[in-house]
Amino acid sequence: MKQRLALLSGISESLRLRILALISAHGEACVCQLAHALAVPQPRVSKHLAILREAGIVAQRRDAQWILYRIADLPEWAETVVKGALDGIEAEPEHRDDLHRMATAPDGPPPSKRNPQGDGRLLVPASELGGAGGC
Repeated sequence: MKQRLALLSGISESLRLRILALISAHGEACVCQLAHALAVPQPRVSKHLAILREAGIVAQRRDAQWILYRIADLPEWAETVVKGALDGIEAEPEHRDDLHRMATAPDGPPPSKRNPQGDGRLLVPASELGGAGGC
C-alpha cells in the first residue's frame, strides 16, 4: 500500500508530470536539460526529481560528469498508472513548448549525440562532447 501511495503522490503534481513526460520522450535527461526545457530553476527540478526517485518512478545513472535520469523499471501496475498519467500529454501546448525548449537546451549531451532509438544512450563518450560540463 505504501508503494502505491508514494507513486500516486509522486505523479500528483504538474511539474513532476512535465518532468516525466520529457524523460519519457527523450529516454534520459540531466537536471540542466530539464531545467532549461521547463523554464524553472535547477534546484526546483532537483527537488522534484528527488521526490520521483524516492517514489521509485525515476532512476539515475552517472555517465562521466552527467547524472542522467530515466523512468525506472516499474512493476506492471505502476507502469500502467504512469503511462495513464502521461496519456495524451503530448497534445498539451505546454508539453510541446517543453519539447521545443528541450531541443534547444544549451547544457547536457546534445541530442545529436544520443542513440536515434530514443533510449537516451550516448553514441560517443561524454568526455568527448565538450561544452559547459555536466549538471
